[in-house]
Amino acid sequence: MRVLVAGATGVIGSRLVPLLTAVGHEVVGLARSADRASALREAGAAITVADALDRDGLISAVTQAAPDAIVNLLTAIPGELNPRHLARDFALTNRLRIEGTRNLVDAAHQAGTTRVIAQGLAYAYQPGEGLADEDAPLWTTHTPKQFAPVLAALIELERLTAEAGGQVLRFGHLYGPGSAYAANGSFTRQVQAGKVPLVGGGNAVFSFTHADDAATAIVAALDKGTTGVLNIVDDEPAALHTWLPEFARLLTAPAPKNAPAALARLAVGGWGVAYMNQLRGADNTRARLNLDWRPRHTSWKEGFTTELATTLPKAA
Repeated sequence: MRVLVAGATGVIGSRLVPLLTAVGHEVVGLARSADRASALREAGAAITVADALDRDGLISAVTQAAPDAIVNLLTAIPGELNPRHLARDFALTNRLRIEGTRNLVDAAHQAGTTRVIAQGLAYAYQPGEGLADEDAPLWTTHTPKQFAPVLAALIELERLTAEAGGQVLRFGHLYGPGSAYAANGSFTRQVQAGKVPLVGGGNAVFSFTHADDAATAIVAALDKGTTGVLNIVDDEPAALHTWLPEFARLLTAPAPKNAPAALARLAVGGWGVAYMNQLRGADNTRARLNLDWRPRHTSWKEGFTTELATTLPKAA
């Protein structure tokens, strides 16, 4: 199958492209500029250069590439995020999820491409008890102000992908090379500096996804031809107050301190407090059944231990 990957140099894309080529797919990586394409060539991908926000240029590039399938991993998330200004920091990503997805879907139609797979989020569910399956509502009631435009963009991405008869894979909190949780990632540096407290008890439930597991799920979805939405997360969702102290221990970093929500709100805003206390974990049962997919990193603890053991500097 000839697969065009939009967002091929990102956290997931950088793991997906070599996997696709390894299992026999012909890969075309979409890059905004030629100077970002060298890693894609090294992974065995052909390159097409276009800006996803340039509709005419994108349609021309995709039509020329003539892919059988398109994988939409378009994001532009800054390396450092400020929860008080999440809407600002996600402004370009929101455009890519709305305008970029619309342009990709139009390009797919004109190129005769029949398969579209897009990246969604498995931690945008309405807060509630237990794990969320794919039928659970998204966080459209009492949405934190800074998260509202992010959610609106995700909803539009899912709508456009559904109209194209495509598949949305809702990934959990991504970790692995190039992520915020990598040894040199922004979140890791903050934990090492003792700057990530347990706000208001840290009751948010996190479902994690290693970038390699995200990549294998995309390959499975290409093979299965499924549609709709699926949660692609590990098997062990965990509350922040459970996994954050363990993450700090693995880093030999200071144990996270407790911080009252009212006080922390001044520093991280309403979204920061909600992020640490209201997120709902996700259930991966449907993905296991529909894709015959299993995460290699079944637990955040095993995944973080393995990842950090191979990337952190060894003690003298």
